[in-house]
Amino acid sequence: MCLSIPVKIVRIGENGEAEAEIGGVRRPVSLTFVPEARVGDYVLMHVGYAIQRLDETAAQETLALLAEAAQIDAAEVQDQ
Repeated sequence: MCLSIPVKIVRIGENGEAEAEIGGVRRPVSLTFVPEARVGDYVLMHVGYAIQRLDETAAQETLALLAEAAQIDAAEVQDQ
């Protein structure tokens, strides 16, 4: 099973490398597979590679679902 998460491109450097942000954390990401990505775009990131551009609405909906799942998981841990 593969997992990719939506991240926002905040800086693009040379050689197809960029910096992306999620939840205030910045990570390097390669734009090799989506060279058309620009600062401000959301992309799906998988193991350090942007694999697809997303529109902002889809990205925000996915991030909200991930946050909700994290809250549910945290509540279940507290109940144990």
